[in-house]
Amino acid sequence: MTATTDPQHENTAMTFIRKLWAPAARFFKGNPAGIMGTAIVTTILVACLAAPLLTDNAPNKRVARGHQPPSAELYFGSTRAGKDVFSQVLYGGRVSIMVAFSAATVTTLIALLVGVSSGYFGGKIDEVMMAITNIVLVFPQLPLLIILAAFLGQVGPLIIAMIIALTSWPWGARVMRSQTLALRNKEFITAAEVMGESKWRIILVEIIPNLISLVAGMFVGTSLYAIGMQAGLEFLGFGDPTVVSWGSMLYWAQSSAAFIVGAWWDFVAPGTVIALMGGGLALLNMSIDQVSNPKLRTGAYIKIWRRMKADVEAKRKGAKA
Repeated sequence: MTATTDPQHENTAMTFIRKLWAPAARFFKGNPAGIMGTAIVTTILVACLAAPLLTDNAPNKRVARGHQPPSAELYFGSTRAGKDVFSQVLYGGRVSIMVAFSAATVTTLIALLVGVSSGYFGGKIDEVMMAITNIVLVFPQLPLLIILAAFLGQVGPLIIAMIIALTSWPWGARVMRSQTLALRNKEFITAAEVMGESKWRIILVEIIPNLISLVAGMFVGTSLYAIGMQAGLEFLGFGDPTVVSWGSMLYWAQSSAAFIVGAWWDFVAPGTVIALMGGGLALLNMSIDQVSNPKLRTGAYIKIWRRMKADVEAKRKGAKA
């Protein structure tokens, strides 16, 4: 028997692929910052997820003598305890990235809920939510993070993620509120209200889709902030030292005086990958800003945007004629 293919199924699959590819192509076209940022972040993510394929050494297993320099067997050398630094970078990246993305997800959801609800409903709801937001904004964020971490003692990665998330949402909430206020009196919102649509449906269907670029930018920006905050808290000793992450690697490198004894690879490896991940996220954040804000568009992207704007204006003139 010969296998047959369904032309309708193939057409449906191709249509779905085109729908996914078209927005991505528009985002990356003439956007070198987006291309570079995506390449860096994707490479690090794939390497960390593929850690079992890239190394046979467990991150907490002693595999060599202490502070062995990089070699063919140990790409990034060994720690003072004889553990493989390369393996720790890969497996520790899983923990650090999980913390960053978890904190970013919770922060974005809280900011979106508070900002959109406050901006759309107004009145007492707006007053109460903005009062809470302003109170949280009053406290300096870094000292507040340190105080909370010190009060809780040595905490695990998920607790660090929640501490970062619960102290990072107010700025995003204010931005979401201001954008919601700008959309609140638009014609399509008024039309939906006149048609009798529920307020929550208007929020979910009409308002939030128009905030997608802000949501994406906030998620990436918070991930960048969380990567640095987690590394900083763990370097100061507030994290769980038994959990391998980029921050705990720096903590143990400092505790073992790696810099003084000349074992530069012990702190350069995690420091470099933190810098690369941060740089990739920063480029992604910059590219999202350029796409969503015409005033920030530069280089080839501004030419594409101007061409698209000219085409739209030409169509409008043709329609009026």
